[in-house]
Order: sequence, then structure tokens, then C-alpha cells
Amino acid sequence: MQLMTLDIESFYSKTYSLSKLTTEEYINGDEFEVIGVSIKLGDAPTTWHTGSRLQITNILNRYNWNDITLVAHNCFFDASILSLYFGIFPARYMDTLSMARAVHGISVGGSLAKLAEHYELGVKGTEVVDAMGKYRKDFTKEELARYGEYCINDTELTYKLLQKLTPHFNSTELSLIDMTIRMGADAKLEVDMLLLQAHLDYVLDEKERLLSTVAADKSELMSNPKFAKLLEDHGVEVPMKVSPTTGENTYAFAKTDDGFKALLEHSNPTVQALALARLGVKSTLEETRTIRFMNIANRMGSLPIPLKYYGAATGRWAAGSGQKVNFQNLPRGSILKEAIVAPQGQVIVGADLSNIELRVGMWVAGEMSALKLLGEGGDLYKDFASKVFDVPYDEVTKDQRFIGKTSQLSLIFGVGAAKLRAAVKAGSGKDLPNAQEIVDLYRSTYTGVTGLWSKCGDAIKAMALNSNFTFGNNDIFAVEGTKGIKFPSGMYMQYPELAHEVNKETGERGYKYKLRNGYDRLYGGKLTNNLVQGTARCIMSEAMVRVNKRYPIVLTIHDALYILAPEDEAQEALDFLIEEMTKTPLWMAGLPLDAEGKYGKSLAEC
Repeated sequence: MQLMTLDIESFYSKTYSLSKLTTEEYINGDEFEVIGVSIKLGDAPTTWHTGSRLQITNILNRYNWNDITLVAHNCFFDASILSLYFGIFPARYMDTLSMARAVHGISVGGSLAKLAEHYELGVKGTEVVDAMGKYRKDFTKEELARYGEYCINDTELTYKLLQKLTPHFNSTELSLIDMTIRMGADAKLEVDMLLLQAHLDYVLDEKERLLSTVAADKSELMSNPKFAKLLEDHGVEVPMKVSPTTGENTYAFAKTDDGFKALLEHSNPTVQALALARLGVKSTLEETRTIRFMNIANRMGSLPIPLKYYGAATGRWAAGSGQKVNFQNLPRGSILKEAIVAPQGQVIVGADLSNIELRVGMWVAGEMSALKLLGEGGDLYKDFASKVFDVPYDEVTKDQRFIGKTSQLSLIFGVGAAKLRAAVKAGSGKDLPNAQEIVDLYRSTYTGVTGLWSKCGDAIKAMALNSNFTFGNNDIFAVEGTKGIKFPSGMYMQYPELAHEVNKETGERGYKYKLRNGYDRLYGGKLTNNLVQGTARCIMSEAMVRVNKRYPIVLTIHDALYILAPEDEAQEALDFLIEEMTKTPLWMAGLPLDAEGKYGKSLAEC
């Protein structure tokens, strides 16, 4: 297959750019124009091409795209232009931005300029700044030539960067990058416009109804200080919280804040109405998402799924930066999920790995008896609940099992009694007075888990000291100094600027690492959580590559996969999907995997 490194330069202005618009909005906008494109085949010299849309189309159509691997920096952008503007779909995609994100995390920066500087590849030019607000007709001959040289330089830098990054990747990870770009650039899912319009009408009507129930206008409900004044006028103590960003007191007005939830249950009906109206006005996510889905469908007739490869330190996918649609957090039962549909003659087939994090965590901790119970069809939640309540396994009630489930899913990551009590309260509304006893019972029962926390503490120390250390069941993880922790996939989980710290107020010793904005603590339980998520991602990744060879993957959400299949082989596709997702990796012998799935015309049916 032929390697093509490519860079496309297009019109942009202060008001018309990727900082203001999503990729799809930008390319489908009335002001969009391709000014030129630079192309490098293999290691041959890069060439610059400019002209009208027809002229550039003719140039691009010279190539056999069925035999081309496209390389670009932020390939989703260039691939989307090729697909949406030129109707071109290469055989394979490679993206140096995605690759750099996995290799460097936040330590270098993702821009081509930063990466070129880091690897000493050359200097990225600044001619693009002078191109702001200029269509091709606005360039002088000399300016267009200089712009072409700038574009050629970008392409050469991208090609050189590819040579630096490729050794860090195996074929599985490269396939995942290709799949991720394809989900966004080669849109296959569609939307039910009639359903979306009906849903939008309902959302807008409900908002007006909520506003009409209170003697306040929209500006008072939208503004935090004004809303606080409204509450004070009704004799209500304004709920506050400590901001995780600034560390200072701020209003607890988020719908997930306990203080705001209390307003919804206030004894004064007027206060309840104010909170409901605030929620209705502020919770515009459903409204804006619905409008956005409708606008995309009107422009395209299909729905791209922009995801970010290695969007989290654990390697999991995240919503595409600046794309204003997040398919990773569509609520269960959402009309939006119901409105995402398969093309005519096809169905969406989805499957979700069952309690994968618990299974992976138990395996990593060497708790093989727990895994044996799962492998034989047993219920680990009921098993622990029977110990907590000292009742036979078969006599565990639904409420008791819920406590067993909450305990299993949280205590494995080092959660204490207070957080366990809060989790049970949030899920059932009931108090858990014996939370500390349950924590103690868990830790005495699963000594492999507590031992894993200790090993994770040793791993953190090893990273901070830039030394090597292996740990986990069968030494599945390897600390390689400041590079981070190596997963079975060959990829790393990184903790930039990891360092020992002492809390000035409490004297507590621990470790912290750098985030994009500030720092965060790292300790055994948290590292356990990250390792489990990252390992679950490795399992999913191998399955994705196998599945994608037969059916196109159109979406992944955490531990779930969604594919498209012909209607007449829906059950066959579902059986195949579950079979592939539940294949135990060779490097995790003894891990019983399970999955469940469905198929239907809409995403909600899966």
C-alpha cells in the first residue's frame, strides 16, 4: 500500500475557523474553500497544488485511493475534507496527532510546531497567520507561492514526525487510529429527523412551562449570583462547595451537587419551582444537542462520530476536541439515542462487556477464587452480600445485593466507609450505618486486592525515582521509570512531573502529578482504578480489530461496541460480536469474560 502524507490549506477568518466551528460545520459552511494541498508519496519530494475546486479534484483523482494510506497531522480534519468536499475515502488513515497524544500525553504538546521542536525536525512556518481572511483570489502570485512552501514544509515535518512515532506502535494500535478517524470522516449512521423535531418541540415547551411557574425571568435563573439572590429572598441558605479547580468556595448549583438536589426537595414549593426552572433553563444540553444533530443531518444526511484516540491517560476514547457532540455520555433512555438510526437495510448491533472492571481488577489482584465463581456463572455481588448480611447465597435479597454490588464496584479501588455510605445513599436512598464494618470485611476477604494497592504504591515510588518495577498478576505491568507504566498493548500510562509531596496543613505524605490545569494526587487505590480501566481498554482494543475485519465499527462507548450489519444477518452479527468480545487474551489466562447485546434500527435498542 502506498503512503501519502498530505496537508490541506483552507480559508479561515476570525469568525470562520475551527476555534468557532466544528470540523463538519466548517467544511460544510458557505465560506469554505480549499486554497491548496501538498502531497508527498512515500519518501518522494512534496508537491504543492492550488486551483479551483474542480482543478484540485482532478489532481486528487489521479491517485488510486483504494491503495493509499493517508498520513496527516490531525488527520480527522484532512480526512473530513477529502470525504465531505471531494468524496474521497483512502484505504487507511494514520494520524501523527493521535500518535503523539499516546506517546507524549501532555508533556510535549500536540501541535506540529511543538512536536517538530521536540524532535528537532525543523521549524514550522508562520505564513498561515498572514493568510487569515484571504480566499485564493486574494493572494498575489508571490504570496501563494510562499503559502505553498509553508504547506510543503508542514507535510515534510509530518512525514519526519511519523518516522519518530511509528516505532512506538504495533499493528493493533495503528488499526485503532484508522478506525477512530474513519468513524468521524466516513459517517455511516443516520438520524430520525421527525423524532428529533418532535423532541425539540417538547423540550422548548417544557422550558417555557417551567419559566411560567416562577416569578423570575431567564436572566435571574441563568446567572449564579442572581439565582443566589433569589434564594436568599426566599429565606434559603445558598448551597456552597469547594471548587475542584480553584480550591475556593463557589455556588453548588450544578444539578449533581448535593446542595442543589436539596433545593429540588425543599419544603417550600416555591423554592422547588425555582430550582426546577433553573434546571430547565440551564440544562440546555438536550436542546443544543438536538438542534446540533438536526443541523448535521440537514447538511450531511448522516451523523459523523468524532472521537479522540487515546483521549484519556488510560488509553480510552474521549469526545473529539471542539466537535460539540459527545457520544460517550448520551444518557440511557435518551431520545437522542433513539434518533440515531441505521441506514436502510441495516441494523445497529451493540454489545457491552459485563462488569469488566471488576473482573479485570480481580484478575490483576490474583483473586482467582472470585474469578472461578464468575466463570461458573456465579454472582460476585450476591456472594459478598451473603457475607455482609450473614445469609445463605440463595437468600440474598435485591436490596442486599445492591449493597454487595456497590461494595464490589467501589471498594476494589480503596474507597473508605464515608464514600461507600454516600454511594449506597445515592443509589438507594438508604443509609448504611455499618459501612466501616463492610469495608473491613472486604479488605480481610480480598487480601489480593489490598496487596495490589500496596504494589501500586511501590509502582508510584518507582516512577518518581525513575526506576523499573514489575507488578500485578503474572507481572502484567512494567514501570519503566518516568516513561510510565507499560500495558500489555505496549502503550504507556503516564504521570507527568510525578513527585513526592507533603501536605502543609496535615503533614500527610504522598505523590502528585501534572494535569493540563494544575495537579492531582496519585495513590494506590487511584492507580489501581487507572490500571483496571487501561487493561479493560486493551481487551476491548484487540476485540475491535477482530470485529472490524468483518463489520464496520461505528461507535465505541467505554466498554461497549456498536457495528452495522445487514438486517437479514442481525442475529449472526450479534453472536459474532459477543464471541469476539469475550475471547480471553493470551496474556490474561484465567479471566472469564462475559458480554450481552442487542440489535435494532436505533442506538437506543442496543
